[in-house]
Amino acid sequence: MSNEILSPAEMAEADRLTISAGPFDGIVLMRNAGGAVAAVVLAHFPAARRVHVLCGPGNNGGDGYVVAHILRDSAVDVLLWASGSPKAGSDAALAALECRVSPRPLSEFAADKGSILVDALYGAGLSKPLSGDAARAVEVATELNLPVVAVDLPSGVSGDSGQILGQAFRAQFTVTFARKKPGHLLLPGRGMCGELVLADIGISDDIVAQLEPLTFENIPPIWLENFPVPAVDAHKYRRGHVGVFSGGPSATGAARLSALAAARSGAGAVTVLSPANAVQVNAVHLTSIMLQKVDSIADVQKFIGDRRPSAFVLGPGFGVGEKTRDFALDVLAAGQRQHGRVDGLVLDADGITSFRDTPDVLFEAARRPNAPALVLTPHEGEFARLFADIAGARNLSKLAKARTAAARAGAIVVYKGADTVIAAPDGRAAINGNGAPWLATAGSGDVLSGIIAGLLAQGMPAFEAACAAVWIHAEAGSRFGPGLIAEDLPLALVPVLRELAENRNRMTAE
Repeated sequence: MSNEILSPAEMAEADRLTISAGPFDGIVLMRNAGGAVAAVVLAHFPAARRVHVLCGPGNNGGDGYVVAHILRDSAVDVLLWASGSPKAGSDAALAALECRVSPRPLSEFAADKGSILVDALYGAGLSKPLSGDAARAVEVATELNLPVVAVDLPSGVSGDSGQILGQAFRAQFTVTFARKKPGHLLLPGRGMCGELVLADIGISDDIVAQLEPLTFENIPPIWLENFPVPAVDAHKYRRGHVGVFSGGPSATGAARLSALAAARSGAGAVTVLSPANAVQVNAVHLTSIMLQKVDSIADVQKFIGDRRPSAFVLGPGFGVGEKTRDFALDVLAAGQRQHGRVDGLVLDADGITSFRDTPDVLFEAARRPNAPALVLTPHEGEFARLFADIAGARNLSKLAKARTAAARAGAIVVYKGADTVIAAPDGRAAINGNGAPWLATAGSGDVLSGIIAGLLAQGMPAFEAACAAVWIHAEAGSRFGPGLIAEDLPLALVPVLRELAENRNRMTAE
């Protein structure tokens, strides 16, 4: 399993634990890393006229010395440019001593078109903006449009946040080791990495497990064992019942998108909860989705008591204000009442904005004993409405912001975007890497809310349900491609869901 994501600090600890455990020492790991990078250069650029290897003074530079040495022994024309000297006695100093390519000062770096550049300056550990000779090297590479192979992470990209620190190399290939780092998946860093190659250099899964990492790449292995597949004797209510609150007569479409997505994702029954003045509008468009008039808190409570829904979606097209707040708080209080147990509430769009002045009221309700799981699905603007101080913290990455917000809210936070982060109150977080630009269309988020609710209704734990929904939503969008509109998405889910069900059944059989 390699779905864990390690911060630069965790990666350094993995190196230390591996060296302490033996039989590898630091220079062996460095040789393995350099060998993996050299293999990518030789495989993808066999006709390169010349390879420029840029080495920093630390371990990333040490990897670069190994790369230069291997390429020279492979009869490649190599020039090595060094920024400072490795610390005496370090593994990087030993790698430099073993390297039979004489270094030139980085201050004199120059290249011609047709060359290849290996960026081994700083990698994932950089914590301040590139400057001086390193920044000028980026400018040279950019001006000449040189293909770049980055060691660990393009220099200038933060390994923790994915932010560009001043300037950064734009790599065609990035070779990283043991596990990905947040900067490989978070934007804008993800766009600077090119094709990512994950190399095994001798750091075992057992070593990684010792770190007890809490950050993961959002891919099916982290949630597939919880993915719901109906039993042979299942009936519709055993597969879960989702209630989706609808807005007024001119704002009903968002709720229907959520409702259809909940049904497509496997919920056995879905009901649109409509105000009286919108019932006829909704009825015209609904067939398999049920319809119920709901205008008041009493109506909500009666629906919960009579129909026993498992999950709700509130917010899409519903309107901002007191009614939204009251409905949300009442659903979250369902666990305190004798009749009707609700497993989850997905709060999106207007549902989030309605609490912008009183977020603590929402968070307190979510933390009460037996409260349904609360899943918040904000885009950047909505996130700032609930978590203004966190959103404005420049020192926090998107990952750290989502994690901090989830802990404060006592809720699953789906911080949306091309690099969606899903975070849980217990510290777990997942970064989504299969985002599709085609999903940037009105109504797409309403569909996501419905998928989450559909999975929650079938008994999937809230964090896993949110992670699965984000991945499924993005995968469906990617496969559909250009021309996608939100109405296409519920049907586009079908082949993705079919494959997941087949994989889940295969896992069970094994």
